[in-house]
Amino acid sequence: MMQNVHLAPENNDDDLYSGYNDYNPMFDTEDLENDVAFQQAARTSHGRRSSVTAKIHGTSSPRPLATGFGSKAPLTSSMGRPMTGTIQDGVSRPMTAVQAAGYTKAAVRGSSFDPLGQARGPASPLEKKTSDSLEEKMRQLEKKVNELVEESCVANSCGDLKLALEKAKEAGRQERELLRQREQIAPPESINLDLTYTVLLNLASQYVANEMYAEALTTYQVIVKNKMFSNGGILKVNMGNIYLKQRNYSKAIKFYRMALDQITSSHKQMRIKIMENIGVAFIKTGQYIDAISSFEEIMSISPNLKAGFNLILCYFAIGNGEQMKKAFKNLIEVPLEVDYEDKYISLNDDLHTNLLIEAIKNDSLSQIERDRKSLAEEYIMTAAKLIAPAIETSFAVGYDWCVDAVKASHYVELANDLEINKATTYLRQQNFNQALETLKMFEKKDSRVKSAAATNLSFLYYLGNELEQATNYADLAVNSDRYNPAALTNKGNTIFANGDCEKAAEFYKEALRNDSLCTEALYNLGLAYKKLNRIDEALDCFLKLHAILPNSAQVLYQLASIYQIMEDPNQAIEWLLQLISVVPTDPHVLSKLGNLYDTEGDKSQAFHYYCESYRYFPSNIEVIEWLGAYYIDTQFCEKAIEYFERAALILPTQVKWQLMVASCYRRSGNYQKALEKYKVIHRKFPDNVECLRFLVRLCTDMGLKEVQEYITKLKKAEKLKEIREQRIKSGREGSARSRKEGSADSGGTKGEKLSAKLKALPGTNEPYESSSSKEIDASYADPLGPQPERPKTAARKRTEEDDFADEELGEDLLPE
Repeated sequence: MMQNVHLAPENNDDDLYSGYNDYNPMFDTEDLENDVAFQQAARTSHGRRSSVTAKIHGTSSPRPLATGFGSKAPLTSSMGRPMTGTIQDGVSRPMTAVQAAGYTKAAVRGSSFDPLGQARGPASPLEKKTSDSLEEKMRQLEKKVNELVEESCVANSCGDLKLALEKAKEAGRQERELLRQREQIAPPESINLDLTYTVLLNLASQYVANEMYAEALTTYQVIVKNKMFSNGGILKVNMGNIYLKQRNYSKAIKFYRMALDQITSSHKQMRIKIMENIGVAFIKTGQYIDAISSFEEIMSISPNLKAGFNLILCYFAIGNGEQMKKAFKNLIEVPLEVDYEDKYISLNDDLHTNLLIEAIKNDSLSQIERDRKSLAEEYIMTAAKLIAPAIETSFAVGYDWCVDAVKASHYVELANDLEINKATTYLRQQNFNQALETLKMFEKKDSRVKSAAATNLSFLYYLGNELEQATNYADLAVNSDRYNPAALTNKGNTIFANGDCEKAAEFYKEALRNDSLCTEALYNLGLAYKKLNRIDEALDCFLKLHAILPNSAQVLYQLASIYQIMEDPNQAIEWLLQLISVVPTDPHVLSKLGNLYDTEGDKSQAFHYYCESYRYFPSNIEVIEWLGAYYIDTQFCEKAIEYFERAALILPTQVKWQLMVASCYRRSGNYQKALEKYKVIHRKFPDNVECLRFLVRLCTDMGLKEVQEYITKLKKAEKLKEIREQRIKSGREGSARSRKEGSADSGGTKGEKLSAKLKALPGTNEPYESSSSKEIDASYADPLGPQPERPKTAARKRTEEDDFADEELGEDLLPE
């Protein structure tokens, strides 16, 4: 042990620190590569690898053995790798757990202590793992297939069916490629059957959505025939649905029954739905007995509203009244499991509890309950109206039986609605007395039923133009239920009919405050504003109504009418074009379009729409006149004859149309026919001055002998006409004097009658019978809507021939 102890020499007293740098070579870890004993101990067996001679970095000379004295040169590894802590090219090799943190012997003198290696800067970015293995490729491909299926489903939910089908097809192609690659490296047991099932099912669903039923059936067959898909048999229901859409009812029933056989009894609801489908398919084929057996089985296992209603339909189809009664009782006994009225009643005055109850009244669960209750009421009401005439000897007795049955069930509140429906049925049968008697029975009922009955009574009396009774029942309806929008609307209608549009508008506004979707009140409010000449407010009402009812013909017409009042013909034409897209065969709308185009100077479009109006309604005098004038303007007098002859057939007592026919013959140069027509007119109207003038002119030009006879008759007719005009003038003066004196003179009345008669004569300036347009009804119940105004007669340009005729024979009867 003492051989490694070095004593300081006694003769070297000046070097106090000598010996501190000396250390035992066995502790020199940097020279282990040259230590033979250590190398032999590290090897598992001698001679496995050749001895490595360390070399000094940058030279080929072998590294000298280390001694226990003196400084040591930095060593490199046997493979030329720099040692830990050494600095090469300005970069230090990271330290390891073998060396002390931040210090190495080989460090350059003067380097600072940097245990965290901050001087080296940021580490280089991690390299991405690149793997070209087949497993990784298949994993990525499987992920892509799942993404394509998800994108297909999302596109379907958004309504883009074409994109959904494309994504589903792409998913199918990628999934087949995945199967081919997996079969090459793995046994068949490793195939992802769930992914294959998902891809095929989604593809079949997208085919159905795009109505490609043949492809969908083929895809479903692939799933159903593959025994590896344990749940494939249930898809036969989908196949049955496709056959049902294709109206192949026998195959639909076959596949429904096959699916029913493969579904266990644990799936009770699924089996019920399949049996319902089977029953519906039997109804489609007219096999009502088989359908009855299916629905009766459903009602015995798990009764529901839809099956009960279908069962009633089947019994009605075969005419079994007793079974209809039994099925109706079963229908009203179906439990709804909805306690909507009791659930939201507050039992205390706790503010927090009341706020909570109000908050949950309109949540999704409450909506479902309301929908279920509404559906049940609809089924019961429809069934009662259907079977009432068939179960008893008369409609009234059958309806009474249904009302009694409903009163004995938990749908007691429906009994009153059935009674009101009974009155409505009487109205459809035009039995107004029975309807009134039935509705009057509700005057002593509760407020809601009383208001509904009074509203209907008010409407009935309003239609019968009995405004006093309509007003009384409208007041009763409003007083019974101030929040009933129908009652407020009827009250406004009665006031509107009495001429107080301002007050009627207030009731319409109140009805809209109670129900913002009351379209009748909004429509009538627009009419009231239009009557009050508040055009901007009327336009706002009808625009709002158009947003609610975009295809309502009445609303579109009113918008066009308002824009015409605002002197905006372009907008009026646009709305009328939308209107004829809804009612393309309405002759009044077509004639109004023709009138607007004629006003704008577009004769070709006006001619087109007037012709369309004439095609659908060839008895409109205004349209006939315009078309006749149009053909005369375009020098096609022969075609104008057709229209004026039709006008003469419609109004045979008015001579002007027959004179127009004769004038067309004269203008076209056919003087012989013109003369014959004038003679016919003269025989029917011997005192007509215009006819005699034309006869004189034609006979003179043609050199006929009877010209003197017509001249004599003409003078007599002119004298008679002069006497009539003097009588009319004296009668008007007398009536004016009587009005000034404030007395009702009978002579004035007689003068007015004579004036009215003479207005209808062909010599007056009015070419047609004057007729005032009817006032638009305030009631929204009229299915025809407001009638359009009668278009004005188009003015025709005068020709030189007209001027000549006026100079020679007086006024021409063509429209000016």
